[in-house]
Parts: sequence; C-alpha cells; structure tokens
Amino acid sequence: MRISHLSQRLRDLGAKPCHEDRLLRGWSQVASYDRKNSPAENFFPLVLRAALPAIEAELDGLAKLQGEYPAGEGVARLLVELNDGQTVESVLLPRGGLCISTQVGCAVGCVFCMSGRNGLIRQLGSAEIVAQVVLARKRRAVSKVVFMGMGEPAHNLDNVLEAIALLGTMGNIGHKNLVLSTVGDARVFERLPQMTVRPALALSLHTTDEALRARLLPYAPQIAIEELVERAERYARATNYPVQYQWTLIEGVNDSDAELEGIARLLAGKYAVLNFIPFNPVDGLAYHRPSSERIAAMSDALKRQGILAKIRDSAGQEIEGACGQLRARAEKAKPVRHP
Repeated sequence: MRISHLSQRLRDLGAKPCHEDRLLRGWSQVASYDRKNSPAENFFPLVLRAALPAIEAELDGLAKLQGEYPAGEGVARLLVELNDGQTVESVLLPRGGLCISTQVGCAVGCVFCMSGRNGLIRQLGSAEIVAQVVLARKRRAVSKVVFMGMGEPAHNLDNVLEAIALLGTMGNIGHKNLVLSTVGDARVFERLPQMTVRPALALSLHTTDEALRARLLPYAPQIAIEELVERAERYARATNYPVQYQWTLIEGVNDSDAELEGIARLLAGKYAVLNFIPFNPVDGLAYHRPSSERIAAMSDALKRQGILAKIRDSAGQEIEGACGQLRARAEKAKPVRHP
C-alpha cells in the first residue's frame, strides 16, 4: 500500500485535507481515540466514519510482530511480518532510534551482507515502511528513524520519499533525525534537494579503492568515489547535516594503513562523520572483524588527522542477528510446500 493511494481513498470517502491530516497523524503517531464517544470523531464525514474500521484493520495488518530479539542494552531486533507473509527486519536502537527496511531482499549484492543473498524479492510500499515505525511506537517512543535495514532505499525511492514526507510532518520526527542510507545513486542526489522534508544522508562507502568497492558492492552504480563524496558534500552543506559515511570493517580487506591514508585524503575538510561498523559474522561467509585494538587504532588515527570517526557496532552479534539473518532463519524454518 502506498500513502498516496490511501490519501486518494480517504478523499473518495469525502475526507478534506483536515480529515486526512488527523487520520494520518493519529496513525503514524499511534494516537488512539474512542470512536463512539469522542466528539472529535464526529468531525469526520459520515461515509468516512463508516469506512474507518476497515481502513484501520487494513493499516494494522501492514506490519505485525513475528519475533523480538533483545541484542544488548536498549537494542532489540524485530522480525516483522508483512500482509503477504513476507518478512523484513527493524531494529529498536537506544535513545529513541529505529532502523527500518525498505525492500524485501536487496539487489546491490554486497558480499558481506545477508540481506541481498537471494536478490530483490519485492519493494515495500510507503505505508508498509511507515507501518514499521507504527509497530515500534507501540512498544516504545521513536524520535529518530534510519533507513538502513534490508534493501537499498534508492531502488525504491518513490516509496521511501513518500514515507519520509509523512514521518517528517504528520509523524512528528525532526528532519535531521530521518537518515536515508544509500550505496550512492544519482537519483538520490537529484531528488533529495527538491524535498520539503530533506533527510540526513548516510553513504555506504566501505573503501577508498575503486576496484575493491566494485567487488564489495558488485551492483552499486558505477560512480567514482570522489564524485560520490563531492555530491554528498554539496547536500550536507545545503542541509547543514553532516554526511554519515558507513564503513563495514573487515579484517584483511579494508582495514589497512593505505585505507586510512585514503580516508584522510578523501574526507579532509568535509562536513562528515565516518562510522566504522565492525563486521558482524554471517553464516557461510569467511570474513572476520578486525581485533578491537585495530579498530580503536584506526579510529584514533583518523581523529588525530581531524576526521571525526566513530565505532558503531551492528546490533545483533549476541543472537547472530546481522541484518537479514533473522529473516533467513525464519525462511529456512518454514515448511516446504509441495505442489
């Protein structure tokens, strides 16, 4: 379901902009009301009031909790079942954060990631994207949403931007607290500046070596790394939000001194934060995370050169729940259907 289709459906039932605003605001913020006794409910046209129970039931069915897996202080991975039985993952993060998915599967094919092992299965509608926030808000307060879960947001951009527009207005989330992550796609740099709600940008970099990046992210757009950084920098200066560069640290792959020198050259003077994310073990992959000492040394080396570097552990190590692994285990456990 797309939010724009839902809006049209409401208008066909006689909703004016004020009615649509109240309904979408109430849904996205998980604001409940007593339909029978609330004077505010009589504010809606009669035909719309009659249709509301069915609409609300449909919205409730967009995302259901299939499993919750605590993964450290303030962190829990959620396995979310969609209306058609497909599953995606969301992650409750500390300090009101939530990481959500935008696709079932992924077409980028990052060699270190479980999410795209079986390719892209389907897109999420904008309402399904927002429904993950609604589901999380039924469990705790959510004040920051990052689009870094399963999928490449740039490959589902219409739905993602529609969800961002709702969350940044009726959903009551600050624009800088909406973070869109991408491997780097020209459409992102073209469309984000045109948005009324302009989210912060996270760019999955992972290396400063062009050939290595092509191997790590085999189906990412072929845009030169320096050009990606320049485009991201222009957006950062225009929005006044620093770009978050994501770097999954893999031992012997992208943790060398040469990479540190490349980062220092690439990000010198840039409005940027570099997030080192130590590799989270994935079944069937031979990659390993560097030692804690090496990770700390890399971060410290960049800080000494004026690059703001942070270490961001991927939630889920305790439960072998790197992004995509919960879904993979759930799919494996499903009974085999014979024709």
